[in-house]
This record gives sequence, structure tokens and C-alpha cells, in this order.
Amino acid sequence: MWKRSPKKEEQFLKAYDSYADNIFRHCYFRMSNRERAKELMQETFVKAWIYMSRGGEVKNIKAFLYKIANNLIVDEYRRKKELALEEMQHRQIAMSESWHEKVHSKIEAESALKILNSISAKYQKIVLMRLVDDLSIKEIASILGKTENNISVRLHRALKQMRKILNYEQTI
Repeated sequence: MWKRSPKKEEQFLKAYDSYADNIFRHCYFRMSNRERAKELMQETFVKAWIYMSRGGEVKNIKAFLYKIANNLIVDEYRRKKELALEEMQHRQIAMSESWHEKVHSKIEAESALKILNSISAKYQKIVLMRLVDDLSIKEIASILGKTENNISVRLHRALKQMRKILNYEQTI
């Protein structure tokens, strides 16, 4: 039974205005396909609306939305098999004002992806959620169903691996 609630509608609309772009970017970065990212973002909000309109309570809407999006992405990967992380290198680089800035941004993005690809796969998702999506440790833990301590330790280890790779590359 659908329960129409102005309070929930208002909460949902506010969440859409606040997080739609962030959810889209998260999906786009993970999927490397603009149209599919739009679809996944829309599907995330449809699932959230259905849950909320049926009376489901949401304490942290941001974490709830990211958890839905993350589950949809996992389902997508399962359907298509795993997509190579290298495909992200072929994403369109955000438009900058000059050609020089575009080239510099592309080089930095490729270097960042190279380093990200070099760390353990179990750490990559956490680094993306923390550094790209700007999610808190608590939000990442909620999304992934892990403890905050576990996420903190994994993030620390991931950053340690990345620093080690950076130091190695600088000595070459």
C-alpha cells in the first residue's frame, strides 16, 4: 500500500536536488558510460522513492542513495561481467578553458588511474568513494556494510600503497 506523505515527498525532492549530480558522477566514474550512468542514477532515485513511499524510514539519505547506486552498479557488473578499470582512461576529460589545461588534466587523470589500478582491487572502491565522491568513512562503511574501523584501515592501507607507488615512480 502506497502512503502519500508530504514530508517524505519533500525529503525526497530535497535529496534529489542535493545528490542527483553526485550519484550520476559516481555511476559515470564507475561505469565509464554516460547514458548508462544516467539510467543508473534515475533507477537509484526510483528505488529510493518506492522504498520511502511504502513507509520505509531512511536515517541517512545520502548513504542510502549511494548504497542503492552501488548495488545497481554491482548488478550491472554481474550482468556484463567485469569491465576493465582501464576503460575509465577513455572517459571524456572535463572541459577546461585552454588546451594546455586539458592536456595537463588528462595527464594527471591518467597518472591517477594508473596508480589506482596498481593498488589492490579491494581498496580501489574505497579510495574512489572517499577521494572522488567525498564520502565520509561512516558513509562508506554504511554503503559497503562494513565497520568504520574496517574502512579506515583499508583506506589507510590503500593510501600507503599509493604513496609507495608514487615514491617508486619519482625515483625512476
